[in-house]
Amino acid sequence: MTGKVYLVGAGPGDPDLLTLKALRLLKTADVVLYDGLVSQAILGLVSSSARLHNVGKRSGSKRITQTEINFLMVTYATSGLTVVRLKSGDPLIFGRSGEEMEALAQAGIPWELVPGVTAALGAAAAAQIPLTHRQISHALVLLPGHVAEESEFADWRRLASSGATLAIYMPGHNYAELAGRLLDAGLARTTPCAVIASASKKEQEIVLSPLGELASLGPVGSPALLLVGEVVRFARSTTEPFVGWNDGKEVLGRSNLPSLLDRAAGSAAREEIL
Repeated sequence: MTGKVYLVGAGPGDPDLLTLKALRLLKTADVVLYDGLVSQAILGLVSSSARLHNVGKRSGSKRITQTEINFLMVTYATSGLTVVRLKSGDPLIFGRSGEEMEALAQAGIPWELVPGVTAALGAAAAAQIPLTHRQISHALVLLPGHVAEESEFADWRRLASSGATLAIYMPGHNYAELAGRLLDAGLARTTPCAVIASASKKEQEIVLSPLGELASLGPVGSPALLLVGEVVRFARSTTEPFVGWNDGKEVLGRSNLPSLLDRAAGSAAREEIL
């Protein structure tokens, strides 16, 4: 009898952000193949009778190839076992789930996707940043850091002129390269940025910086996510709220939102501001 593989999102790290379905599968799986970024708190929820395999592929220290991961999923499922392929964040976003789905389909193995909270959502929630806002940003663009560094200048110009919030996954430590591309594409030096490391975990770190100063950013933890755009004006840091991005114009932000609301007359005016 053939088993089944579940491609499960573990979210950013906080076990409370797991879906109920993900939690149920962790407690009933025979085998869990997990990424290196999955938190120990979440791994602690796996049934004690399950086999645990770390199949993480961290940059610079790849202990296993994608082909080997595919082989393990197929082999265990062919033996009639229930397999959870546990991925940090959401398996559908930069999780290589497409390749794993193809491998399972080719082998005739039943599989199912279980979405999780992706890093951009976990990081934005941690920093209290709305990724979209009716008056500031109507779009969200998700980019992996390595693609961001390699993208053509014309692509960045389109993004910069769109007014979209940019969420750059795993930016590494080369913030000078990323900042240079964004500035060359037309974004202002005052564009607010937030680097959120280890979102939702105890060691969470939030660093705020205008784009023009991003290149001189000090050491930030890992894994990290970079948010770029006007909505970052709502952010809080792990020390104190950043102020001074006004640039001579009144903008919606955490520093002046209360006063704007106080000046609003009636619920209709409040709705117009928010």
